[in-house]
Amino acid sequence: MHWGPDRWRFYRLLGHEAARSVRSAAARATSGPSALSRLRPTGLVIAPQDLRTSDATIAGDIYAGLFVFAGRALATGGRSPFDFAPPSPEWGDALYGFGWLRHLRAADSALARSNARAFVQDFMAGRGDEALAQRPPVVARRLISLLCQSPLVLEGADHAFYQAFLKLIGRSVRLLDRAVRRGARPRDRLGIGVALCYAGLCCEGFDPVLRRGVRLLTRELNRQILPDGGHRSRDPGFSKDLLLDLLPLRQSFLSRDIAPPEALLNAIDRMLPLLRLLRHGDASLGHHNGMGATAADQLATLLIYDGALAQPLMHAPHSGYARLEGAGGTLVVADVGPAPGPAYSAAAGAGCLSFELSCGAQRLVVNCGLPATGQEMRALSRTTAAHSTASLAEASSCRFLNPPGPGIAHPLASWLKGRLGPIIVRGPAEVAVERGTGPDGTSVLAARHDGYVPTLGLRHERRWRLHPDGALLEGDDGFLRDPAATAARPVEAAIRFHLHPSVRVSREGRAVRLAGSGAPWLFEADEIDPVIEESVFFAAFNGARRTEQIVLHLAVSDGTRVAWRFRRLAR
Repeated sequence: MHWGPDRWRFYRLLGHEAARSVRSAAARATSGPSALSRLRPTGLVIAPQDLRTSDATIAGDIYAGLFVFAGRALATGGRSPFDFAPPSPEWGDALYGFGWLRHLRAADSALARSNARAFVQDFMAGRGDEALAQRPPVVARRLISLLCQSPLVLEGADHAFYQAFLKLIGRSVRLLDRAVRRGARPRDRLGIGVALCYAGLCCEGFDPVLRRGVRLLTRELNRQILPDGGHRSRDPGFSKDLLLDLLPLRQSFLSRDIAPPEALLNAIDRMLPLLRLLRHGDASLGHHNGMGATAADQLATLLIYDGALAQPLMHAPHSGYARLEGAGGTLVVADVGPAPGPAYSAAAGAGCLSFELSCGAQRLVVNCGLPATGQEMRALSRTTAAHSTASLAEASSCRFLNPPGPGIAHPLASWLKGRLGPIIVRGPAEVAVERGTGPDGTSVLAARHDGYVPTLGLRHERRWRLHPDGALLEGDDGFLRDPAATAARPVEAAIRFHLHPSVRVSREGRAVRLAGSGAPWLFEADEIDPVIEESVFFAAFNGARRTEQIVLHLAVSDGTRVAWRFRRLAR
C-alpha cells in the first residue's frame, strides 16, 4: 500500500498492536488461573429487566425455523440454527448473543419456553462455531441475555438442565475474566464489565465476580464516557445500546440492596441528555459515526428515564455534536467533532461538518447511515461522499485501514485490520467550533476541520444560520489553504445534501423543490446550479433504499466560498 503522509501513523499503530499481541501471548503463557476460575454459581436470585423491544410474531418465525438477524435471513428447515454457517458476521454475533430469546419470552407460551430451552440445550451440548461463540463481546452479550431471560429458559426445566445452565454462566464468566487479563480491546472491556456486574448480582456465590465487575466497569466508564455524555467512539448507536444495559443494571443493584457505583450513576445522567441532542422529530437518532436504523420504541423507553420534559443539550463539545432549533419543529444536528481515536473508530465515518435537517417528523437532509451488514456497503457508507458535507478530489477526509491490494505493507495492513477492524488511521484532528446568536435571534454555528490538510493542503469550513421562525436555513462552505501548505492548483469538490427516501424532488428553475409529508422546501445555491443525483439510504430496517441527493460541483482553491439555503414554503 502507498501510505504517503500517513506512513508513520500506520507504523505506530502497527507497533502498538504488535506489542499488545506480545503482551497477550505472554499473559497466556505465564498467567495461572485467577480467583474467579474456582467460583461456581450456586443459584440465581434475580433476573434483570430487558429494555430491548420484543415481538411475539418473531417467536412464530423462530418456531418455523426462520432466523432474521442484522438484515440477513436463514431458514433452517427444522434443524438447529447452530448447525449452519452464519450468512454474515453480524448475523453470527446476533445468534450467539442470544438476545433473540426476548421474542420467545414475549410469546408467553409453553411452546416458546420449550423452544428456548431446546436452543440453549443445543448450545450447551457444543453445537455451533466455537470461535464465533467465544469472542469476548459475544460472550458478554450472551451472558446478559441468558440472565435477563432466565425465567423463560428455566421455567419447567428439570434439575439437570438448571445445573447445566449454571455451569454455562460460570464458564462465560471465566471466559470474560480471561479476556480481560489477556488484553481485551477497550470497547470490549466496557461490555465485559457490564456483563460481570450482571453475573455478580444475579448469582449466589458470585460476590468476587461482582467486585471484579464493579472495578472494571468503573474504570472503563471513567475512561470511555466523555464529560458531555458521549462515548469515545462518537457512535450514537453504541451509546443507546450501552444505556439499555446500564439502566437495568442500576435497578439490579437496588434490587439487591447494594449501592450502585458512582461512575454508573454519573454515566447514565450524562448520556441521556446527549441522546436528546441527537434525536430528530421522528424519534430517530442522527446517522453519524456508525449509527444505523433507530428502534424508536427503544429510544422512547430510554428517554422516559431522563424525564418527559427534559431539554436536550445544544452543544456537546467533547463528543463533537451541535444542535440548532427553530420554530415549527425545524432542527439541524451537525457533526463538528474530530475523528475518534483508532481504538474506537472501527465504525466511525468521515463525516466531519456533515449535518441532518428535519422539520417535525419529516426528515429532509440526512447522512446515508450504516447498514446492518455487508463489508463493502459498510465501507462505502463511511466515506465522506456518503455524508451531507463537502468532499474534495473524490477522497474522504479520513484515511481508513482498508488494504485494497498488494504492496509491501499490504500483509501488515491486513494483519492489523484483522486485529482492530477497518479503523481510521488519520482523520480531522483540529475542529474549531463557534456558536452564537444574531441580533434577530438567528442561531449561528460555524466550524472548520483539517482533514484534507495532509493530502491537499486545504481546510474546509462551514457556517449554518437557522432563522428563529425555522423557515430558513442558510449555509456556506469555504475552503482555505493551510498556512503550512504550498499553493496548489484548484481541486474538484462536491458538496452533497443526501435526501431522505420519503422526500420527492423536482426542478424549479435553478432551484430544487423538496416535497414530503409536511410543508415543501426549496433549495437554492448562489452562482452554482444544483444537480440531482442518485443516492442510497442504508439506515433502513428493510435494507438499503434508493434515494436522491443534491450536489454542488465546483473547483475550489484558497478563498473559494459558496452559499446555499433551504427555505420552507407555504403549503
